[in-house]
Amino acid sequence: MDTIGIIITVVASIAGFVVGYFISVKSGKQHITMAETRARQIAEDAEKQAENLKREKLLELRDAEIQQKRMLDEEHARRKEKLLTIERQVKTREENIEKNLSKKLEIATRREKELLVQQKEAQKKSEQIDEKLKQVEQSRRQLESIKTTIDEQKSRVDTIVSEQNHRLERISGMSREDAKKFLIENMVNDAKLECAQELKAVRDQLKLDAKREAQRVIVQAIQRTASDHSVETTVSVVNLASEDMKGRIIGREGRNIRAFEAATGIDVIVDDTPEAVIISGFDPFRREVAKIALERLMQDGRIHPARIEEIVDKVRKELEEEIVRVGNNACLELGINNVHSEIVKLIGKMKYRSSYGQNVLSHSIEVAYLCGIMARELGLDVNHAKRAGLMHDMGKCVDRNIEGPHALLGFEIAKRYKEHPVVCNAIGAHHEDIEMETPIAVLVQAADAISGARPGARRESLEAYVKRLETLETLARSFEGVAKTYAIQAGREVRVMVEPDRVDDLFADQLSHDIANKIQQEMEYPGQIKVTVIRERRSVSFAK
Repeated sequence: MDTIGIIITVVASIAGFVVGYFISVKSGKQHITMAETRARQIAEDAEKQAENLKREKLLELRDAEIQQKRMLDEEHARRKEKLLTIERQVKTREENIEKNLSKKLEIATRREKELLVQQKEAQKKSEQIDEKLKQVEQSRRQLESIKTTIDEQKSRVDTIVSEQNHRLERISGMSREDAKKFLIENMVNDAKLECAQELKAVRDQLKLDAKREAQRVIVQAIQRTASDHSVETTVSVVNLASEDMKGRIIGREGRNIRAFEAATGIDVIVDDTPEAVIISGFDPFRREVAKIALERLMQDGRIHPARIEEIVDKVRKELEEEIVRVGNNACLELGINNVHSEIVKLIGKMKYRSSYGQNVLSHSIEVAYLCGIMARELGLDVNHAKRAGLMHDMGKCVDRNIEGPHALLGFEIAKRYKEHPVVCNAIGAHHEDIEMETPIAVLVQAADAISGARPGARRESLEAYVKRLETLETLARSFEGVAKTYAIQAGREVRVMVEPDRVDDLFADQLSHDIANKIQQEMEYPGQIKVTVIRERRSVSFAK
């Protein structure tokens, strides 16, 4: 049984193996068939993709080819245009060269013709020179013959003159030396007379021309500058609201008025003048501080020593700021730029300074305008002229402890703050403390004299006025031949009476010139002084 079972098992296993083999074989064939089908499908898909990819690449290559062709066409067009431009430039240059060559050829031809003409003229001149040389040679020979004749005649004349001199000496009773001295004296007097006549004629013409031109420039400058009278005084009047305010200004036992005078340095005069007090002082700046401070104290109503000191200090600071504004405004008014701040302060201070009663700032602005007008007429630097005119008196505003002429002080200040040398010289020389180096210095001096000499500009004390007239008459009397002198027209003219026996008409003109020079050198005066020399001869007889 066991053996049959094993056999059955083996037979069953073999049968199963065979069946499985057949099944697997059949199944493998199916898988193979399917794989072949799938492979064919994949191959077809791959061929389609390859065909599509080929078409895309062909399209890309075609686009790239078209783009490259377009770029090549554009580059070709650019190069063609550039070549055309170069051809046009070359053509233009060739035309220019041809034109230049034709012009140069014409110029060369013309110059050649001119050279031929000049050569012919030179040849003619050479021939003329040869003829003239021949004539000169003939003239020289003639002159030699004439010279020989003259020498012979001179020897004869010398002999005749010698004989005549001996005869004249015997006839006149004078030696040869005495006669020579007499002749020399007569010739010297004649020469002096002729020289005086020539000098008078030249001087008259120069005076006429110079006076006419100077009058034109100065009158035009004066006409274009309209200025008010700028005389100032040393007192200011403050109006009061009522008479009771005087008592409050004085204070108990005068303590308020003493504190006010101590703080301002100005005298306050309280008198019987109705509803007014007088502020007196020679310093215009302090006087202005005192006036404004007193007006503010009256408005405030609190008048006591502490309040007085507070208000005075505040007003003084405000006026110091106002000084800077005034200086800047003066520079802007005249069109002057780049002025140092210290000089601007000095210009502003000139508002509170006066000279002979004339406000220094108004005077300086007027001088600057006059200098600018005259400089423009004469073709000089207008800016330098205006700067020098505005700054010429700033030395008057320097601290009173610094001594020296205001012109030299102003010169040093301008030099210190780097003003132009022309401006510095004009400032220092306007009173001739230093030598004038430029025409602008002369203009500043002239404009200063015009501004100070016009009517109403300045006030002069009686003592100084009388002393100036006496000095003027004394200088005129110091010359020989002067009999009397009279200063007239407030010292603007001096009449000189001369002795007719000692001074003739020609030397009277020279005398007026000498007197004017001496007055100009030794005196200081505004404007100009006219010197008139009068020579009068009277012949008197009596019928008995």
